[in-house]
Amino acid sequence: MNTVIIPVDFSETSLNAASYGVKLLTAVPEVEIILYHVCEKEEAYDNRMESLQKLKEELLQNRAANISLLTETGDFITELEKLARHRAADLIIMGITNRAALLQVFVGNNALKMAENKFCPVIIIPLNASFNEIKNVLLATDLKNTVSTTPSAPIKKILSAFNANLHIVNVNSEHYIALTESFAAEQAKLREMFADFNPEFYFLRLYDIDDAIEQFAKDKNIDLIITIHKEHSVMHKLFNSGHLKKLAYESTIPVMAVHE
Repeated sequence: MNTVIIPVDFSETSLNAASYGVKLLTAVPEVEIILYHVCEKEEAYDNRMESLQKLKEELLQNRAANISLLTETGDFITELEKLARHRAADLIIMGITNRAALLQVFVGNNALKMAENKFCPVIIIPLNASFNEIKNVLLATDLKNTVSTTPSAPIKKILSAFNANLHIVNVNSEHYIALTESFAAEQAKLREMFADFNPEFYFLRLYDIDDAIEQFAKDKNIDLIITIHKEHSVMHKLFNSGHLKKLAYESTIPVMAVHE
């Protein structure tokens, strides 16, 4: 992992995400952390750079990290996407909140819009998330066409960077005592794909995907939930119909969105 972007608009939400991200990435000393702010007006540039510098100094108290600062003027989503492409970013870390009073750049929709981008994984940090090192990762899968739709590279980067345990979870109301042949075959493919990480598999016969994942995450002390956005699939519909939104808003566990 080489480059991680943490957008900041100085709201409580984004400051919490910045603090969480820097604490998290101190375990990855080679990574460059870019604290990034987009100004609406050019005349605010100098003040925002000064504010970013103060934030950097606060975040570096009692810890070492490679932090760069960048402020630009323009449309937030457009400029952030451009920066992620130009810098070949490995990850974007953003905050999210369901507090209606915080009507600022990072509230809800922009974090979720960035999570839908196809060029860079996004970790969403809930406002009420307490910092934990990433030791246990939950990968949610529908166990369909796993080889062609599972973006193994960014997932492996996370697992390697934090030496994390991988828990692969499938929630399906049709699971019975034994797996069907198709499910078993897809499980074998995923086991081979992540063989270096000795994944553990769990098959939950439940109807509510959100509740099942959230309860499992609590039971297994999960530190990061990974969801895969699949185009033209059931998971794609779930992603857009509120499942990611519910996880991001209501969970206390960071959620990472990746694309097939």
